[in-house]
Amino acid sequence: MAEIIPLPRPVALPAREPEPLWRDALGDRLRRLRHERGERLTDTADRAGVSPQYLSEIERGLKEPSSEMIAAVAGALDVTLIELTAGVVDDLRARAASPAAVGCRASLALAA
Repeated sequence: MAEIIPLPRPVALPAREPEPLWRDALGDRLRRLRHERGERLTDTADRAGVSPQYLSEIERGLKEPSSEMIAAVAGALDVTLIELTAGVVDDLRARAASPAAVGCRASLALAA
């Protein structure tokens, strides 16, 4: 009779947090810009030509706004699309460089 040889068990990788979505990072950046200006949702929404509810949903990452909507809100906050986009990218890079994210990557590299 043949001998049964157990197969090696797969190595469990540490759980890692999902990367933030663009819409979440965009919403965080827009909210920060609005707060820095000391504005209410209605102030910015009126200038952008959107409803306060819609702007709130963008800020909370619940909506995927069109490029036209992003441009309108950016304009209402007196920033260019380039400035806004660069700020969102900087925020995403900062999150990726946080100690928790680096530790997670190092753990994955060691497991490989």
